[in-house]
Amino acid sequence: MQKITPFLWFDNQAEDAANFYTSIFKNSNVVKVTRYGDTGPGPKGSVMTVVSWQIVPTVLGVMLQHADPERSQRVMNAVLQMKKIDIDVLKKTYGQR
Repeated sequence: MQKITPFLWFDNQAEDAANFYTSIFKNSNVVKVTRYGDTGPGPKGSVMTVVSWQIVPTVLGVMLQHADPERSQRVMNAVLQMKKIDIDVLKKTYGQR
C-alpha cells in the first residue's frame, strides 16, 4: 500500500482544510491543533498549527547543550523572544561573555 505524506500551507482556515483532507483519506486523522493564546501573533483562539512539528537548527542544538549553563541560558532566552529564529543574533548572544 502506498503511503501519503502531504505538506500543506494555509494562511487561513487551516483547521477546516485539515478536517476536509482527513475526511477523504482513509485512516487519517488530525494529530493536534495548537491555537494562539493572548500573546500570539495571530488572534487569540485562531489556529497556529494543525499538527505538532518542530525544526531545530543544528547550531542551536549545539549552543543549548554548551557546558557553560549561562551561555546556553542566554541563547534560550533569546530564542524565546523570537517569532522567527535568527541564527546571527543567536551566535552573537552565544559569544557574549
